[in-house]
Amino acid sequence: MNDRHNSPKHGESDNQDALVRRIRFSIIWVIPIISVLIAGFLVWRSFMDNGPEITVIFDTADGLTSGQTQVKNKSVVLGTVQNISLTPDLRHVRVLIRMNKGTNDVLTDKARFWVVRPRINGASITGLETLMSGAYIAFDPGLDESGHNSGKHVDQFEGLEAPPGMRSDQPGQTYTLVANNIGSIGQGAPVFFRDVDVGEVLGYTMPPGGRGPVLIQIFVKEPYDHYLNGGTRFWNVSGVKVGFGAGGLKVQLQSLQALFSGGVAFGLPPQEEGKPQRDLPMAAANTVFKLYESEEDAQNAGYHERVALATYLTSSVKGLAPGAEVSMFGIQIGNVTSVKLDMTSTPGHPRVRIGMEIQPERVMTTKELSHEEVTDMLRTLVANGLRASTDSASLLTGEGLISLNFVKNAGPATTSMEGTTLVIPGQPGGMSGIMESLSTVTDRLAAMPFEQIGTNANNLLAHADQTLTSPDVKQSLASLRVSMQHFQALTQDLQKGLAPLSQRLPAMAEQLDQMLHNANRLLASYGGNSDFKRNLQAMVIQLGQTARSLRFLSDFLTNHPSALISGR
Repeated sequence: MNDRHNSPKHGESDNQDALVRRIRFSIIWVIPIISVLIAGFLVWRSFMDNGPEITVIFDTADGLTSGQTQVKNKSVVLGTVQNISLTPDLRHVRVLIRMNKGTNDVLTDKARFWVVRPRINGASITGLETLMSGAYIAFDPGLDESGHNSGKHVDQFEGLEAPPGMRSDQPGQTYTLVANNIGSIGQGAPVFFRDVDVGEVLGYTMPPGGRGPVLIQIFVKEPYDHYLNGGTRFWNVSGVKVGFGAGGLKVQLQSLQALFSGGVAFGLPPQEEGKPQRDLPMAAANTVFKLYESEEDAQNAGYHERVALATYLTSSVKGLAPGAEVSMFGIQIGNVTSVKLDMTSTPGHPRVRIGMEIQPERVMTTKELSHEEVTDMLRTLVANGLRASTDSASLLTGEGLISLNFVKNAGPATTSMEGTTLVIPGQPGGMSGIMESLSTVTDRLAAMPFEQIGTNANNLLAHADQTLTSPDVKQSLASLRVSMQHFQALTQDLQKGLAPLSQRLPAMAEQLDQMLHNANRLLASYGGNSDFKRNLQAMVIQLGQTARSLRFLSDFLTNHPSALISGR
């Protein structure tokens, strides 16, 4: 009975054990199921958070590390490098990048990638922050002016080896400069406006075949791009410019950065005196401007009225080159355009043709800028003695210029026309003019008959010596000496008294007659030297007059002795 009563209880216990076993089995398998669910959620979350995979081709993987190097835009992480490998041709590097969620819309053909590393570009140093954090890949989405990306979606890109000159989110405009050569201008060179850095050089394009002008792309930031218009002119400010002028040594340096990497500057067109500044429309994007060698060349380009002149010289033009000044009274009125040796127009007589360009706007008002009036005025100036000659702009550098000066007592000269070019007469100037003047004086001195003059002088001195040493001259001089002694005695007698005077006057008159007789003999015997003869003849006439006066005085005193007391 006990067994019957215990039997059900045993069955109930078995059911409970089975239930416990079922419960334990379910609990054990819950944990793996939960783990699978969590893992699936993480995978789903990772898949949802990750963006697309892209490939960027670089020339080198310097500074890049798989799993660490990040892709950034404005210091915000947009992706991470997953793998780095070489391309099949082993010339480039393929970088696999996993972008973050939400970047799919900006991955278009206008997006750009480049590696940010420490770089030295001229006087600027960039990427110094990567010395501590390591290199990273910078990303520019390439948005348009409205902030939208209208490009085509791609997943493979060509990476840039250098940072771009402008970012798509930076306001401003791009322009093109045309130059014969770029000098030291390089990518990243600054663009200046009134010494303010307002942009940079993006790059340059060489002409096909290496012939023709070079195209330089620049970017000007806003609001400075509003200053550009049709009258704006650009010039090169690279390096240091050293020159000697009226004020002495001049050294011009735009900036330290322009010294190393070159630079470009632009300015507004000059305002005409008495007239308001013209409101020209703003230059559109990608407008083409000419790049001038210097600020002076850019300013000269603003003169619209130009008169072509030319002159021919047969003297040295050393130091004269195209671009040299043409001045009048020391004031610049134009520039030299060409210096060429002409050997065909006058066979056997080579000469130098100098082409010039006069800018009347430098010294004249707009009312006087008629081309015909300027040409007629130059013809009048030439008729009044205007001549073109070379001159020295600097004795230290040897630089030359053309000077238009008025020549005193200038000979007759005319002008001529070579097409539309007015040809004015020229003459040597500078050291060549001085040497030519000295040569003319030397030729005139050489033409003088110095040898013949010396021979005649020697003959004259020899003949005069023979004449002076002749007996007649000696006798005349002796008689003259005796007469002078008598005059001295007469003076003494006059001091003592006038009484003996009347007694000695006859003797004195006789002595003078004898002296005149000897002088006449001498004058009759001499006929060689005309000057000496004329002088001797004048002396004889004076002695004759003296003897006649003494004779009259002697006769008068003999007949009227009381005249010494009472007068005549």
